[in-house]
Amino acid sequence: MPKLLEVIVTNVEEAREAELGGADRLELVRAFELGGLTPAAAVVGEVAGAVSIPVRVMLRENTSMSASDEREIAELQKLARQMEQLPIDGLVLGFVKNDGLDLEAMDQVLRAAPGRRATLHRAFEHTADPIGAIEQVKKLPQIDRILTSGGAGPWRERKARLLEWQAAAAPKIRLLVGAGLRASTLTELAHHPGEFEFHVGRAARVPHTTMGAVSRAEVAKLKALL
Repeated sequence: MPKLLEVIVTNVEEAREAELGGADRLELVRAFELGGLTPAAAVVGEVAGAVSIPVRVMLRENTSMSASDEREIAELQKLARQMEQLPIDGLVLGFVKNDGLDLEAMDQVLRAAPGRRATLHRAFEHTADPIGAIEQVKKLPQIDRILTSGGAGPWRERKARLLEWQAAAAPKIRLLVGAGLRASTLTELAHHPGEFEFHVGRAARVPHTTMGAVSRAEVAKLKALL
């Protein structure tokens, strides 16, 4: 059975293009070139109404992997409440503190949208103890995905980590593998029995940069590998 492919988009046109190319789920962000920030609620509503596939929405108000203070957490809670009123599949968030996950901040934000599932984004890769972080995340029942490329280093080491982390996360949480621009990552893991899903950004665009345009042809090529 083909694996799920999630594509980063920033607007309605990109969302439609990704769906036409065969994307199974979308991650909607603003400022993709900055790693993705919270999109406007109006854009979220437009995108959710324009496609038939699930949409997850980034909740991130600064370019770091941390929630800076209580004021920012309150703003994220407000945004989470707004997003829960829209027909989306879930949220995307993650905060770190002292080399570990800021579980308290994540819990505060998620409690503002109790009816939505969530993906822990690459903040996970900023933790000193990934296995410990996975066990922490299991305490937050809304989180059902962890986005990661397997950390730093050559592919052989990253693949070994992905297999280890997926074993630790299952069955409650699935790994969403950030494939980058390496089609071989998709090809190699697509036929592995692990319950992996795949996440692409630049690889779905022409040119392959954050400023490129999402292309249904590029998405279709990636989907075919799965």
